[in-house]
Amino acid sequence: MKALGARSSFYVGFVVGTCTLYVFLHQVWFARNFSPQQPEELEKMTEERKMLEEEEKNWKKEKSALFNLNHPHHTDEDSTVADALYKQVRILCWVMTGPSNLQKKARHVKATWSRHCNIVVFMSSVDDPDFPAVGLNTKEGRDQLYWKTIRAFHYALEKHGDDADWFLKADDDTYLVVDNLRWVLSNHSPDEPIYFGRRFKPYTKQGYMSGGAGYVLSKEALKRFVEGFRTKVCTHTSSVEDLALGQCMEKMGVQAGDSRDTLHRETFHPFVPEQHLTGKFPKSFWYWNYCYYPIVEGPQCCSDLAVSFHYVDPQLMYLLEYYTYHLRAFGYRYRFQPPEPTGLQDSKSSDKGAEHPHVDQKQEAGIQEVEKKVHPLENKL
Repeated sequence: MKALGARSSFYVGFVVGTCTLYVFLHQVWFARNFSPQQPEELEKMTEERKMLEEEEKNWKKEKSALFNLNHPHHTDEDSTVADALYKQVRILCWVMTGPSNLQKKARHVKATWSRHCNIVVFMSSVDDPDFPAVGLNTKEGRDQLYWKTIRAFHYALEKHGDDADWFLKADDDTYLVVDNLRWVLSNHSPDEPIYFGRRFKPYTKQGYMSGGAGYVLSKEALKRFVEGFRTKVCTHTSSVEDLALGQCMEKMGVQAGDSRDTLHRETFHPFVPEQHLTGKFPKSFWYWNYCYYPIVEGPQCCSDLAVSFHYVDPQLMYLLEYYTYHLRAFGYRYRFQPPEPTGLQDSKSSDKGAEHPHVDQKQEAGIQEVEKKVHPLENKL
C-alpha cells in the first residue's frame, strides 16, 4: 500500500508540475507578444519604419536591383551640373557584402552614398529578396573575394549591361562621393577600355586598383573582363581580388587610368579621412611601396573632389554624408574650380537666369561685383 501511495503521489505531483509549467510558459509568451512595447523597442520599430518609407520614396526595386528614383539634392539648390551629369554618366554601383553584414553595414550604405548611384546592387553569397541582395553562390571569407568579384561583374553585364555606362565595385565599409566620381569620368567615354581607382604599382606593368578604395570599369572594360574568362585568357589566379583583377585588365588591354584631379591630388583613398589628413605612415609601412604616385601626407593628401574612403564604420558614413552634402562655410567661393566637362560646356545656356533659376539677378550682379574685387587678392595668395 505504501508503494502504491508513493506512486500515486508521484503521478499527481508530475501532473500538477506540468500544468504549472504550462501556465507559466503561456504567461511569459503572452507577456512578450501582447504586453506594451518597451520604449527602446518602440524607438527601434519607428526607426525601421521610417527607413522603409524613405526607401520606397527613393528606390524602385526590380528583382535584386535598386533603381534610383530621385537624384538627391536639397530643395531650391542649384544642381544643374550635377543633374546633367547624373543623366550623362550613368553608374551602376555594386556593393560587396555578406548575409551577416546586410543589417550591420550594407543598410547604412543604402541610406547614404548609394542613393547617388543610378543603380545599386548588393552582392552577397546568398539571395535576400527583401533587402534585396544577389546570391552569387559562393562561400564567405577573404579567400572568396575574387570569386565574388568575377561573378558580380558577370551578373552586372548580363542583367544590367544596357542600364549603365560605368560599373563601380565598392565594399560595404567604403564611402563614395558619387557626384565627384562622375566628374572624374565625365571626360571619358564608356567605350574606352579603361578603369579607375587608387592605383598601386607592384606585380603588374601598369599597376592595379586598390580594392578597398573601390574601382570603376567602363562598359568596354567590363565586356573585356567577361570576355577574358570566356576565352580563358583570365582565370582565378589569386584570392587577392584587386591584384588578380588588375592582372586580367592588363592582359585584356584595359588601361589603368589616372584618377587624380587637375592639381595631381588623389581622389580614391584606401583609409579613413583622418588617417590621410593627420596620420603619419611609418616608412616601413607597405603603403609606401604600393602607391603608384608619390604619397602626400596632410591636407594636400586629398583632392577637394575626393571620391572614396575605406574602413568607414556606419557612424562615420552618416557623418561624411553630412559633411559632403550639408556643411558649408558661409561667404566663400570654392577655391578649386576645375573645368567643367566638355559635353556640359556645349549644352549650357547663355541665359544666367535660366541656368541659375534660384538666384536673384540683383544678388547675382552683387556677387559678380564682389568677385571682381576678390580675384586680384586670390592671385596674390
